[in-house]
Amino acid sequence: MNTLLFPVILAGGKGERFWPLSRKDRPKQFLSLDGSSRSLLQATADRLLALGGSWDSLWVITSSQIAEGVRQQLPDLPVENLLIESEGRDTAAAVAWASLEIKQRYGEDAVIGFFPADHWIADQEAFAHTLSAATQLATSTAAIVTLGIKPTFPSTGYGYIEQGEKIGSFNELPAYHVNRFTEKPNRETAETFLSTGHFSWNSGMFVFRAGVVLKELHTHAPEIIEPLEQHGPDIYPLLPKKSIDYALMEKTTLAYVLPVDFGWDDLGDWNAIERLLKTEETPNVELATHVGLDTHGAIIYASNPEDVVVTIGLEDVVIVRDRNVTLVVKKERTQEIKQILKILQSDSRFTDLL
Repeated sequence: MNTLLFPVILAGGKGERFWPLSRKDRPKQFLSLDGSSRSLLQATADRLLALGGSWDSLWVITSSQIAEGVRQQLPDLPVENLLIESEGRDTAAAVAWASLEIKQRYGEDAVIGFFPADHWIADQEAFAHTLSAATQLATSTAAIVTLGIKPTFPSTGYGYIEQGEKIGSFNELPAYHVNRFTEKPNRETAETFLSTGHFSWNSGMFVFRAGVVLKELHTHAPEIIEPLEQHGPDIYPLLPKKSIDYALMEKTTLAYVLPVDFGWDDLGDWNAIERLLKTEETPNVELATHVGLDTHGAIIYASNPEDVVVTIGLEDVVIVRDRNVTLVVKKERTQEIKQILKILQSDSRFTDLL
């Protein structure tokens, strides 16, 4: 049985909540948001290659709109390992297509891992240890393994996984059968989840054998897998748009969870920058030339180092200056950036801002 892990990076997202820095020609996964010189996509590839694999075993699935950017970001990625979606159909179609391609090349016992391109991981050694455990579980059992992040606060922005019966330990990490997946809960429910100690955040990272997931897709999502098998990726625009959670994970009985703790953030919006970079010694997070008076709890970003951001008497705001756009928003309302983009899309004057 082939125990080599074939990592697949899901790199088709838009990252709209990081607008105006994230735009159609420069989506979130192409950005460096932690002050380093590596983009989120490049950092994800670095992390997966460090597991002992090679460029030949690494895969990326992305959209046709940004495929050229992916090639520029990852010039060593073999061209045949870059899967280009003609139209985004969410993660279920992406998982199905990539799994079919890897099975065709390496067989149904090939172990595949799926990883979003926009995650931040603090402890690389613990991450590698976890993936070794997940690979062992997927190799020895007909399992769809999900990595559950140990929650640190009652988040209402993440989905949750309830762990059931313990099935054993792998690489010294306990593994559990999944009782259920729960979509983003309200605050009271999230607090209840944390108090039980039996819930993890749903990281969106999965590990399984190709044959196992394809069989489960036939059972629970035939409307996705069967057209792909019959017609290939040309059928992509006609596939239903479903997440892998909705299409498969919430239905399968083969879901297992490894509750893990390696320092994780999904970098969902501008507030993630504060979680990564805020220190007790500084009143703000500043990735810009900032001159401030009585300004606290602000996140300030400017893509041009020659731009100067001046603030007076502000608190708990996000200020982003990029090219010809300046965004100013209260931190608790950053989720509404998507609504602003819909307004901009409806007005031809603002096409170049998207």
